[in-house]
Amino acid sequence: MANNNGPSEFVTVDIYDQTYRLRGQDQAYIQKLADMVDTKMRAVAAQGKTVDSLRVAVLAALNIADELSALEERYRQVTGHTRDNIRSRASKLSGLLDSVLSEDRKIS
Repeated sequence: MANNNGPSEFVTVDIYDQTYRLRGQDQAYIQKLADMVDTKMRAVAAQGKTVDSLRVAVLAALNIADELSALEERYRQVTGHTRDNIRSRASKLSGLLDSVLSEDRKIS
């Protein structure tokens, strides 16, 4: 979830006619995610004959995972970067940033 480094607060969301009390730092972001999951579950339920909310949730999760995978593949095609490549670069940049900040502290 998004991190605003602020205090965690509770937000109440409704997903597929169930109420959940979630803790997070960005209530609007949590609500946005909950709305996305609710929308996906309702779309899955509308296409199938199952009323079992667990089955609907699993099928919605598979749909969301498929969408994420397709976006990652498109990103890889456009940039030429794989997920491992991106993580490796992020780790190196984080290390560089840490060393620069450490040097700044020594100088100060």
